[in-house]
Amino acid sequence: MTVYFIGAGPGDPELITVKGQRLIRSCPVIIYAGSLVPVAVLEGHQAQTLVNSAELHLEQIIELIKTAHGNGQDVARVHSGDPSLYGAIGEQIRYLRELGIPFEIIPGVTATAACAALLGAELTLPDISQSVILTRYADKTAMPAGEELGSLAQHGATMAIHLGVNHLEKILAELLPHYGADCPIAVIHRATWPDQDWVVGTLADIAGKVEAKGFRRTALILVGRVLGSDHFSESSLYRAGHAHLYRP
Repeated sequence: MTVYFIGAGPGDPELITVKGQRLIRSCPVIIYAGSLVPVAVLEGHQAQTLVNSAELHLEQIIELIKTAHGNGQDVARVHSGDPSLYGAIGEQIRYLRELGIPFEIIPGVTATAACAALLGAELTLPDISQSVILTRYADKTAMPAGEELGSLAQHGATMAIHLGVNHLEKILAELLPHYGADCPIAVIHRATWPDQDWVVGTLADIAGKVEAKGFRRTALILVGRVLGSDHFSESSLYRAGHAHLYRP
């Protein structure tokens, strides 16, 4: 018996890995995050037990897993995006280790990757940014020392900010001193879902554009010079005259 923490991807049911889909269709128990995982992701399942975890607290989820373990049944624990990012799997894994229940993590397509694809953007460009910071806005859960947005923004790297659209004005105030008012920024609402939408602007004007759209939740903020520049060097990998293992 194994608990499989499966990344369902950002919303589009076709953006799940082959392995994740196979496990969903074969596990006799499925516990899925119904508030963020579309039912279409579960298409073709033959589970005897299907539970929406949005209605449960942690201890109830663990009880379901313990019951499945006692019955020798594999569990597909389905999370949105990639479960290792803001998936709240750490607390579940801590219980499973204490109980001696085997588990495996199946990676998924992140919201950041989905948003970059939607914008037609590469998040790492030579001379512009070679780093991507994935972070969140400190609201109910405080940020550790040194991980405040202002501190991270000092690097000038591409940044993906989760769970922050309702606090956009405060986020902009922390970013402005480091990125500048003309820095490109995009706010993407429910990327890859049928009702996906987005706006692109600068730190100076994005707040009004988001307000006009009415985005209030389930939106990712991408900020960085990579979103608005065609002035960067070509990579060494495909440069003529650059030798490597596969191209002497």
